[in-house]
Amino acid sequence: QVQFVESGGGLVQPGGSLRLSCAASGSTSGFSTMGWYRQAPGKQRELVATVTSSGNSNIGDSVKGRFTISRDNAKNTVSLQMNSLQPEDTAVYYCKAVAKIGYGVWRDYWGQGTQVTVSS
Repeated sequence: QVQFVESGGGLVQPGGSLRLSCAASGSTSGFSTMGWYRQAPGKQRELVATVTSSGNSNIGDSVKGRFTISRDNAKNTVSLQMNSLQPEDTAVYYCKAVAKIGYGVWRDYWGQGTQVTVSS
């Protein structure tokens, strides 16, 4: 089992910034990809950004140039720096980690989500 501690969500005005952080822990011998997804009301969950243990990142088209993802492998944490936030960025943001739970066996785990609201 994997547990998450997510932090950093909240209310911000358009053009503002927020930083989300996620710390993962649990019964695993390691994490491969970690990252963030988001889901707005009435919409499907979508990729925001992910990063592998070797540092390769994948950034969603809607946030490229505004959001940056970083990771600390030693602490099993992943952070998302969000700049130039717009109302359309309003959503619940979920941390996701792919954990090794056995020999050659990997499983996706999700955090409980943190609300980000962009509004004046």
